[in-house]
Amino acid sequence: MTAANHKRMAKAAGRKGSGRKEKNGSGGERVGGEPRVGRPLMPEMYGIEKGEKGTMKWAEVCRKLEEARNYWVTTTRADGRPHAMPVWGFWMDGAVLFGTGRATLKARNLGRLPRAVVHLESGDDVVILECEVREADTSDEAFRKRVDQASRAKYKMPLMVMPETMLFRAVPKVALAWREKDFPRSATRFVF
Repeated sequence: MTAANHKRMAKAAGRKGSGRKEKNGSGGERVGGEPRVGRPLMPEMYGIEKGEKGTMKWAEVCRKLEEARNYWVTTTRADGRPHAMPVWGFWMDGAVLFGTGRATLKARNLGRLPRAVVHLESGDDVVILECEVREADTSDEAFRKRVDQASRAKYKMPLMVMPETMLFRAVPKVALAWREKDFPRSATRFVF
C-alpha cells in the first residue's frame, strides 16, 4: 500500500459518528450511534476500491447479524493460541448476546481477556466483528424477558439463566463486511 493510499484510508476511517449516546438495553450506554465508514486496511493487491461509493450500509450488516442462526466466537487462550467455537445468540441493542457455561474455555478466556472476534458463517456474505465482551446483567427483569422472547422465537426454547451459565454482550469496536460477488466494491470497515 502506498503512503498516499494509507493516508486516504486512515482519513476515511477517521470520520466521526453522530456522537450520540444510546441506551443498550442492558444497563450500559453505547457512545457514537452510527459507525464511521471506510475501507478495510488491506494491501493494494486485493483491489479494494477507493472512497465510500459502493460500501455497505450499517443497516444491512445489522440485518445479517439479526438473521444469523449461529455466530463464531474466537477468544484467546492463556498461551496466546486462538479458541473458536460456534454459539447461538442474538444481535440486540448493538451487541451480539450469547451464553455459555462458566467453566467453558471461552468463558475462562473472556474472564482473563475480555475481547473476541465474532463472525457469521458465510464466506460469501462476510461480517466480522472485533469486540469488547462483558457479562450481561441478567438481574434486569425486562432485559431477561426480551432475551427470553428472542430465544423462543429464534431457537424454539427458553433462555437458560442458571448459576452455572452466563450471558455475554460482545460489543463491536470494529466491523468488517463485504459481499464476495462484488468484494472490491462492497468491502467496508466500520469503526465505533
